[in-house]
Amino acid sequence: MPSSAVRRIALVGPAHPYKGGGAAHTGELAHRLRAAGYDTGIESWRAQYPRMLYPGRQTLGEPDGPAFEPTRRELAWYRPDGWWRRGRALGRAADLVVLSVLTPLQVPPYLGLLAGIGGRAETLALCHNVLPHERRRFDPALMRALLRRVDRVLVHSGEQRAAALRLVPGAQVAAAPLPPHLPAAPPAAPRDGEPLGRLLFFGIVRPYKGLDVLLRALAQVPGVGLTVAGEFWGGTEPVRAQLAELGIADRVELRDGYLPASRLPELFAAADALVLPYRSATASQNAWLGHEHGLPVIASRVGTFPEQIRDGEDGLLVPPGDADALAGAIERFYRPGEPKRMREAVRPVDPGPYWDRYVDAVAAG
Repeated sequence: MPSSAVRRIALVGPAHPYKGGGAAHTGELAHRLRAAGYDTGIESWRAQYPRMLYPGRQTLGEPDGPAFEPTRRELAWYRPDGWWRRGRALGRAADLVVLSVLTPLQVPPYLGLLAGIGGRAETLALCHNVLPHERRRFDPALMRALLRRVDRVLVHSGEQRAAALRLVPGAQVAAAPLPPHLPAAPPAAPRDGEPLGRLLFFGIVRPYKGLDVLLRALAQVPGVGLTVAGEFWGGTEPVRAQLAELGIADRVELRDGYLPASRLPELFAAADALVLPYRSATASQNAWLGHEHGLPVIASRVGTFPEQIRDGEDGLLVPPGDADALAGAIERFYRPGEPKRMREAVRPVDPGPYWDRYVDAVAAG
């Protein structure tokens, strides 16, 4: 049931046609809040970032999941005059305004919105990351300015709560696990037979995700191939150079570009395990995504991976940044009978309990 103090909620953040986990989260949260009885709407973007700051494709033709209405798309990074006006309208129309914070680059327009809201509605900064994995020198100052202006902050782990409190001691910061918001796709089909001898690295390729560590590990394990599927943030040239240096270019396939949900079953079916060699992480969906498609997951012991992966049962955990340990885990995974045993232990996550707690954390404080 809705909180007696909060009945009308406005979510500000990316939504379809924007792609990626942030947009998927905004849409799913809106659906869940409405199902819980809250009058919910989304305030999204007509233009979110300058192209120079996000070189990849920003939008999709078809949504990866059910689109949410009503969704307004009037905010634009190049129209600061509109930030205050939309904030004023939101302050009049909502009891709670939730700002979905994916990057400090969103802080200037969010400060404009907050000025327009002017205290007429409660405000919540929903921080996917308090600070970026690859941060710039002005990021802490921007986030500090935002967290000081909102009434409440919601983060996805105790570690992130501590990070927020280091920026603004005394801020009202709560933590709730990030619930599953996976792309809609057909269920994974069971697969019998021998292992394929191929691993999968999936998602946007950025330095903190440790693809270079995985390639160094792969060079130590003859006979195993790898598919790298996702958008390459800095282009494929550095990766191709490392492949040539390691002598494994013939074993690694690079699929540069965003993959819609309809393509994921085929991609995951062509691998024995998903590998997530992240140097750092907060709350990632990718381990759950691998399990959704029936794959064991080999991952670094960072972020929420230790909570999502049962080490030695439905996957393996290794220290971050350690190519030798990762190579050892890959060898262990491919011992006779292990791929089949771990695959049989994989269970898709049940999103319901996660979302029930999360909706309460967002709406009730």
